[in-house]
Amino acid sequence: MRESGVLLPVFSLPSKYGIGCFSKEAYEFVDQLKQAGQRKWQILPLGPTGYGDSPYQSFSTFAGNPYFIDLEALIKEGLLLDEECDAIDFGANDEYIDYELLYKSRFVILYEAYKRFNKTDDYSRFEEDNSWWLDDYSLFMAIKDSYHGISWHLWDEPLRNRNFEALQEAKEKFAKQIDFYKFQQYQFITQWHKLHKYANDNGIEIIGDLPIYVAFDSADTWAYPKLFLFDDNNEPIAVAGCPPDGFSDTGQLWGNPLYDWNYHKETDYEWWFKRIAYNFTLCDVIRIDHFRGFDEYYAIPAGREDAVIGEWRPGPSNDFFIALKEKFGELKIIAEDLGYLTESVYEMLEKSGYPGMKVLQFAFGSRDSDNYLPHSYISNCVVYTGTHDNDTTKSWYHSLDEDTRKHSNEYLRKIIPSDSSDVSWDFVGLAMSSVAKLCIIPMQDYLCLGNNGRINMPSTLGNNWVWRMKSGALHSELITEIWNITKLYGRIV
Repeated sequence: MRESGVLLPVFSLPSKYGIGCFSKEAYEFVDQLKQAGQRKWQILPLGPTGYGDSPYQSFSTFAGNPYFIDLEALIKEGLLLDEECDAIDFGANDEYIDYELLYKSRFVILYEAYKRFNKTDDYSRFEEDNSWWLDDYSLFMAIKDSYHGISWHLWDEPLRNRNFEALQEAKEKFAKQIDFYKFQQYQFITQWHKLHKYANDNGIEIIGDLPIYVAFDSADTWAYPKLFLFDDNNEPIAVAGCPPDGFSDTGQLWGNPLYDWNYHKETDYEWWFKRIAYNFTLCDVIRIDHFRGFDEYYAIPAGREDAVIGEWRPGPSNDFFIALKEKFGELKIIAEDLGYLTESVYEMLEKSGYPGMKVLQFAFGSRDSDNYLPHSYISNCVVYTGTHDNDTTKSWYHSLDEDTRKHSNEYLRKIIPSDSSDVSWDFVGLAMSSVAKLCIIPMQDYLCLGNNGRINMPSTLGNNWVWRMKSGALHSELITEIWNITKLYGRIV
C-alpha cells in the first residue's frame, strides 16, 4: 500500500501565542491532511528543549515540551483568563518563534494555571503510572531552577552525585516547584493524547522522532549515569557526532554522551526498551534517528571543538534489534540511515526489516548520489524531498552549481527556468512517483518556500527551529493541489 504524508514540527504550526502547540490550529491541520489525501503526519521530538532550542537536545527523553501546552484549552478549563494570556508579549512575527520571550513568559503564565488547578483522580493516576521517569525529571528541573539553570555537573557534589539525604532535603525544599513540573507534564500528555486520538480517528498516523542520543544536561544522565560512558566524576569520556560530510567540512559535534553498550546489554536493554515502548504510547510510527549508530558510533574525545578527530566504535548492532523484536514483536519503525553507510549497516537494516530513508536532495551532487536516485529504490523505503536538516527544495535547487542543476533537470526530463518559483513541485512529483511505499514531503516544499523556511542548519547555533507556517498558508486551493498529485501517483488509499 502506497501512502504519503507531511513533515511539519509541532512548533511550526500557526497559533495565537508565539509557538505551534496543541491548539485548534493543530486539529485544523489534521483536517487539512485528511482533505489532502494524506495518511501520515511526521513531527520532530516532543521533549523540553534547552540551550539552542533543539528538540534533539532535551532535558528528558520522556518528558514533553511545556511550550506545546495549549493556553486556550487552559482558558476553557478556567485555569487562565483571556486577558492574562493576551497581556503577554510572545513576539509580533507570526512566522517566527522568539524563544527568549517564550522562556521568560510561558512558565509564568503556566504557573498561574497551576495555582488554580485542583488535582483529580486522573491526575493521581498519571503521577502513579509515570513515576518511574516523572519523579526524577521533576526533581531535576526543580533543582536546576535553584541553580539558575546551570548544568547538573556544576551542582554541589551531594546533589550532583545524588546523595540520598541531599535528595530528600531537596524534595522537601522544592516540593511546590516539583509539583509544578508534574502539572506541566500532566497538561502536556493529556492534551497530546487528545490530539493524537483525533488524528487517528481521522485516519492520520503520527510519525514520531526518537533521537539516538540524550543531552548531557538531562534528567536521564543525572539519574542514570551508569547508562553512559562517564569517568569516575560522571564526566563524559567521549561525545557523539559524525565526521566531516556533505553538511560540514569539520563534521558535526553533537556533544551528547555516548552509551555504555556493555551495561545496556547486561540489563537486557531495559532502559532502551522502556524508552521505545513509551514513545509508542505517543506516536504510531517511530523514526529512529542516526540508525547507523547502533552498528558503529563516532566517538569524539571530550573537550574537542570540532568532529575532525574521532574514531568509529562498535555498537550493539543486530543483537539490539533481535532483542527488540523478541520483546515487542513487529514495530512500525523507520530507520534514519542517511550518510555514508558500510556493508554492516546495510546488513543490519536488511535483517531488521525496517524501511530506510531516501532524500531527493542527496540524489544530485552528493558523494553517494546514486543511492538516492529514484530508479535505484526498493519499495521498502520512505522518500523525502528533504528533511528538517536540509534547505528547502526551492532554495537548494537555486543554490546548485550549473552541472548539478542540469543533471537534475535531465533526470526530471523537464526544462526548468532558473528563476522557477514552483520547482519544488517537480521534486514532489518525483518523490510521489517513486516505488517507495511511503512519501513524506516537508510542508515548506508544498508552500514553495525559499531559505526563510529552513528548519535547521546542522552544526550551527542560532536562528534554527524558529520557522512557523503562516495562518492561512495551507488554503483550500493548495489542499486540492496536494490531493491531485497524491491521487495522480496512486497514493490515495
